[in-house]
Amino acid sequence: MTYAIIEASGKQLWIEEGRYYDLNHIPVEPGQSIILGKVLLLNKDGHVSLGHPCIEGAVIKATVMRHLRGKKITVFKMKPKKKMRLKKGHRQELTRLMIDSIMT
Repeated sequence: MTYAIIEASGKQLWIEEGRYYDLNHIPVEPGQSIILGKVLLLNKDGHVSLGHPCIEGAVIKATVMRHLRGKKITVFKMKPKKKMRLKKGHRQELTRLMIDSIMT
């Protein structure tokens, strides 16, 4: 089993080949390939490589599937005794990536 832990969009993700992941919006057209270079850990058939902080020469090749919006969250602010009520919603812009290959 091959997997990697990468840093992308300010998060650390455990990724595997052939699966898709949702990251914060990346300004790339759907269908184009993207290279993710910040590989922190790589496990290839039981051989573990650990970077300090990143592994040199290890890259992840992914394809942008589509852009979407995340689940809506509600933000409610209130100041007691001041009659101040504020209700807002937010939906995060996301990009769905399909992991094509993990290369060393």
